[in-house]
Amino acid sequence: MVGTALFFLFAGFAIMCAISMVYHKNPLYSAVSLVGVFIALSCIYVMLAAPFIAAVQILIYAGAIMVLVVFVIMLLNLEDEDRPNRLKFLYAIGGGLGVVLLAQTLFVFYAVMRSPQAPSDQGVTAGKTLSIGQAMYTEYLLPVEIVGVLLMMAVVGAVMLARRLSQAHLELVVEGELDRRNEEEKLDEPRISF
Repeated sequence: MVGTALFFLFAGFAIMCAISMVYHKNPLYSAVSLVGVFIALSCIYVMLAAPFIAAVQILIYAGAIMVLVVFVIMLLNLEDEDRPNRLKFLYAIGGGLGVVLLAQTLFVFYAVMRSPQAPSDQGVTAGKTLSIGQAMYTEYLLPVEIVGVLLMMAVVGAVMLARRLSQAHLELVVEGELDRRNEEEKLDEPRISF
């Protein structure tokens, strides 16, 4: 009874932090909310008798990875900018791709449910690479697919952040530097006056 109540408490906290992470427009607030999600997940891991995974969750994700994320946010110097209206057609494309992803997820769920479930002796197979691989691609195929989609979204987000500095802004910087150099050269030229 207490375990169930604690699970719902930590799961609710993780969901609230995740909603807060998506809701905030300031990336630093979102990063702090993500730390809350990591902490709640580590508490759930402790409840599941996996203290090593809980410690790794806190040390690696809530510690090192979030420090890296905060440094990247600070280095990017993200400013509030208006979203261009010229890309509204991408909402329809994104919705269509979301429907395709939902269909794929339902297909994977259906395929996993239809696969035969053979009992195994955990004393013999626990921790072996073959048993981990079989479990990962049969019983846990849906979570593996979800992690793959999340990693793909992270790569797309990194590319979008890298493209934030537009070409026109770079050209303005180069033109300003060239103008400044030309003015310096004109001042350094010797002039003869009659």
